[in-house]
Amino acid sequence: MTLVKKYFIFENVKKLKGVGPTLSKYLKVRKIEKIKDIILNLPYSETDRSQISNINELEAGKIQTIKVVVKKLNFPRIKNLPNTIQCEDETGKIDISYFNSFEGYLRKIYPLNQIVIISGKVGYFKNKLKITNPDYVTPIENRGYVVKNIPKYKLTKGINEKKYRFISEQIIENLPKIEDWLDEDFKRKNKLMNWNEAIKRLHNSDDSKNKKSISYRRLVFDEICANFITLSENRKRLKRKKISKQINKNFQKKIISHLPFSLTDSQEKVLKEINSDLKSDERMFRILQGDVGSGKTIISLLTIANVISDGYQCALMTPTEILSQQHFKLAKKIFENYNINIEFLSGKTDSKKRKEILKKIYNGKIDFLIGTHALFQKKIDFQNLGFVVIDEQHKFGVKQRSDLAKKGGKNCDVLLMSATPIPRTMMMSLYGDMDISKITEKPSVRKKIITLSKPEKKINELWTFLKEQIEKKNQIFWVCPLIQGSKFLDYSSANEKFEIINKKFPGKVGLIHGSLEKEVKDEVLKNFLNKKISILVSTTVIEVGIDFPNANLIIIENANKFGLSQLHQLRGRVGRSDKQGICILLFKDGLSKNAIKRIKILKESEDGFFIAEEDLKLRGFGDLTGYQQSGEKNFRFADPFVHDDLFKMAENLIFNINKEINHKKYHFLLKLFDKAEIINSNED
Repeated sequence: MTLVKKYFIFENVKKLKGVGPTLSKYLKVRKIEKIKDIILNLPYSETDRSQISNINELEAGKIQTIKVVVKKLNFPRIKNLPNTIQCEDETGKIDISYFNSFEGYLRKIYPLNQIVIISGKVGYFKNKLKITNPDYVTPIENRGYVVKNIPKYKLTKGINEKKYRFISEQIIENLPKIEDWLDEDFKRKNKLMNWNEAIKRLHNSDDSKNKKSISYRRLVFDEICANFITLSENRKRLKRKKISKQINKNFQKKIISHLPFSLTDSQEKVLKEINSDLKSDERMFRILQGDVGSGKTIISLLTIANVISDGYQCALMTPTEILSQQHFKLAKKIFENYNINIEFLSGKTDSKKRKEILKKIYNGKIDFLIGTHALFQKKIDFQNLGFVVIDEQHKFGVKQRSDLAKKGGKNCDVLLMSATPIPRTMMMSLYGDMDISKITEKPSVRKKIITLSKPEKKINELWTFLKEQIEKKNQIFWVCPLIQGSKFLDYSSANEKFEIINKKFPGKVGLIHGSLEKEVKDEVLKNFLNKKISILVSTTVIEVGIDFPNANLIIIENANKFGLSQLHQLRGRVGRSDKQGICILLFKDGLSKNAIKRIKILKESEDGFFIAEEDLKLRGFGDLTGYQQSGEKNFRFADPFVHDDLFKMAENLIFNINKEINHKKYHFLLKLFDKAEIINSNED
């Protein structure tokens, strides 16, 4: 089949010869639905069929290739007996067996007294070597098709190597000649391969296994550019014109003067950046990054007060009801003397109260609404929404951010807040459509968390210490990596640890993990927040979000199994007041060098941004648990650590160009990586 038009590759795989409804279903399991998915489905290895072996050199259990003469075909009429073809070369004889095969087909591919090439896994049966259902049988004149290293792809039931190769080679061997979106000077200067040549090499050599190979780097660069173009286009749409907001500096100063603490220099700097956005005639779309406990919430409340003072409504959304309740109580306390109408709304708000709140929002009688995802349901209509803040929300992709901005209307500014420090290498690839602010200091009242490490075999030494903490009215987190015990993993489980600790401190222990019903989980967290229980045994569900100011001790079991960033996030659950926070890392004997390094870094530093960079170096982007869980792993091929230079190159090409992006030129690239739909759907 010859592919003439380049856009044919965006058609369904059913257009290919040999792909019917059944095979297309199997391909869909491997996420291969369009022809271009075959191009992006790179081989992970090769099957070596390149050497022709003599029969007397064959080894059982190996895939080998032989050149033999067909001597006899045997088709027994007894059920369950295989059809057998007897073959030989100058060194010996071998049987080729087939089960469930058609006689006519075998006679066709095994012509008597003719030389054939056979390749398959060698077996051993009744003291004789044999090959059963070989992968390839071909005439001697077609030896070049078999006698070679053949790409190996991750496949699924119903698709074997030969079948997939037939499909793949239709595309790879007949790639449409495309007009490259990169000009020749740029490719030459930056040592980037031509697109067609790169794709062919990735499928016909071992380049796909090497992330630094010249052909792999070309595909990576294209993927990064597609992502950056999407972010750049989204930024243009988000940064549309709006009516600038007036900042009442005296009102802001008055609120700050009544706070029980002083703002850090870092908070002051970020406050100015956000206020500058609010005063701008371009809509704000900014992310505020701040380490755990750095004081992001107070900055959001101060900027919300500024927007309300100019006659707009504001909304603050969080991922959990408990966190929303905490923000609601804090806002009521800070704004109690300023005539600001604040309400709380969640999925649990009763029907009568909900109707009342919706009416007041529509009539403009509520200035500030705090709640969960319920705030952005279609039924909620604000009279004059001017500012939206989203706290601890990591799962908003490019399209969701754009949709959210539309929800607020033309004059609505948007601020996202995140307590997950993200390495600089990754920031542009995740939030290139947004402005970025960072709070890098912690309030002076916060003490440095003491981080200790202890072998798990000495766990019994902790019980006295826990008893002392409970007597001092302090609260404790105890974190385990698993919910249930496992036969295969030697990790601690939350269920088992709860039973052990509850026997030692009856009635003072709670249990929380991801498998619990939301209502049960919320009830346990509420009991811990209200000091009805002293110890909370948990999985990593407590990693971000809720503020428990009375918790000052966290014990993390199997600490060596967590990444640096995750350990840092967990540690940040304690030391949230003026009390001394303590983190104890429990580990098993025989730590790896990387595990020792992680524990050392954590004990020496509390800088979340430094820790995130070190985590990226130690674990790599593909294995960085926090980002995968957050839905922030945007790339299939690119790795921000391995391909740091390509990220910088793409950033310079896309974000720093002064001219408008030529959509026609880049359309193929955007479609290849499924970005065109995002850009089109974002258009107003």
